[in-house]
Amino acid sequence: MFSGVLPIGSVVLLKNSTKKLMIMGFAQVAADNPNKVYDYVGCVFPEGFLGPDQTFLFDSHQIEKIYAVGYQDEEQMQFKTRVDTALMELRKKENAERKDEQNEGDH
Repeated sequence: MFSGVLPIGSVVLLKNSTKKLMIMGFAQVAADNPNKVYDYVGCVFPEGFLGPDQTFLFDSHQIEKIYAVGYQDEEQMQFKTRVDTALMELRKKENAERKDEQNEGDH
């Protein structure tokens, strides 16, 4: 299994889906939920980017199968390290905020 984020251009299938997606970005926020940061933004494969209303936000745990891993070189590996670190920090923050909200609801 791949550790950390997959590179741009990777082609994946999400759980409970029949259409492949190609990863085209990282650490994206949905307009309707600015408190949630998704690991990836993807477009349909093989069609590619069809417009902003045809992009899909998803997290690593939603990936069922990896069909292709995108291009990797030294520059991409350095970038991957930064993205992995940033996403880990964002997840810690999200989890802390979620716990705070639960604690407030308990009182």
